[in-house]
Amino acid sequence: MTISTSHLQRCVSTLESSVTLYGQAQPGSINQEVFRNAIIKGFELTQETSFKLIKRALKDFGHGGRTLDATPVKELLRLGATHGLLTLEEVERWFRYRDNRNITAHDYGEQFAKETLAMLPDFIVDATALEGRLRIQFGEAR
Repeated sequence: MTISTSHLQRCVSTLESSVTLYGQAQPGSINQEVFRNAIIKGFELTQETSFKLIKRALKDFGHGGRTLDATPVKELLRLGATHGLLTLEEVERWFRYRDNRNITAHDYGEQFAKETLAMLPDFIVDATALEGRLRIQFGEAR
């Protein structure tokens, strides 16, 4: 199966730009708040896109679509590691990203934003690494 990772690449690029613009905005300004909100939504979208791509890749390893649809995200991440899509260290970090993401559904406050911003450098590296592995293993040029 061929998997296009272009949407994930775009999500990561957008997230990186949002982080840059957030840092350049006047502290406490409406622009900074707009970029903070963009970061949170970008963080969520990048995760959801990553999980969808992991599911698609796992189908290539023989896992059924219905079973994968009913599989919790953390288990999908574990399965991804068993097939070399993620390292065990990355899986542990993805667990933290997921836990943080679950909080976003309820809390967009300043403290939450600070916690999310603190984990973004690792998240961007990990999402980029996942995209690269998926592109190499399942991309159109394989």
